[in-house]
Amino acid sequence: MATYAIGDVQGCYDELQALLAKVKLSKRDRLWFVGDLVNRGPKSLETLRFVRELGDRAVVVLGNHDLHLVTQHEGFAQPRKDDTFTDVLGAPDRGVLVDWLRTRPMMHAEGDSAMVHAGLLPQWSVGKALQLAQEVEAALRGRQYRAFLANMYGSKPDEWRDELRGWDRLRVIVNAMTRMRFCTPEGKMDFQAKGAKAPKGYRPWFDLRSKEKQRLICGHWSALGLKVTERLAALDSGCVWGGKLTALRFEDRTLHAVPCRGYQAAGEEG
Repeated sequence: MATYAIGDVQGCYDELQALLAKVKLSKRDRLWFVGDLVNRGPKSLETLRFVRELGDRAVVVLGNHDLHLVTQHEGFAQPRKDDTFTDVLGAPDRGVLVDWLRTRPMMHAEGDSAMVHAGLLPQWSVGKALQLAQEVEAALRGRQYRAFLANMYGSKPDEWRDELRGWDRLRVIVNAMTRMRFCTPEGKMDFQAKGAKAPKGYRPWFDLRSKEKQRLICGHWSALGLKVTERLAALDSGCVWGGKLTALRFEDRTLHAVPCRGYQAAGEEG
């Protein structure tokens, strides 16, 4: 039995199937998905159906595009010109699929690895981050989840404080875990820069992490490119932009990748 972590699929279902064929996925193998299963690629519906049908063999954390689909389904977000998940929104099993997606975790940790879509603030240990993730998960899975979705968006506050409460507290957690690329050593986030160059006074979030035993697995940042170190595996290798879809095998740290035809013109990430 092997476990593979897979970068942002973003509706690139054909490439996902090619990657799984390349690694010769068995029925005992497990897959960790770093989030953004949907949007910008052509087959979000097929991707969602396939991953959901994997059951417990698949671990999926929520990405910003996944949450965007959930909020559109619930009527709290406006469509964007580059959205490509109308196939999901028009499907007869739309409700089942979106409810399944909404109840995925914000973060997952197992053994010596932890996975989140975008990143973790310098002030958060993995243990603390898991507790904070559970606060958001409770809001997304609770009876009042629509109230949370109505208040989820926004870039303020842009830094963490332990005394934050209510929607502000949950919003900062969501933004760090699904949107962040750069922050200051004090944990103030920048949401404007989307390339690989840090704005003045900011650094890539992973450069500010204290040493810890867990390896962090993430996606979200195709402009960064594939970056694998002893304690980091950033696996968004830009599939939807014409790059590659990448999988990391946990047991021997080997990388497997397939080329992608590219469904979006090169440009800014979102």
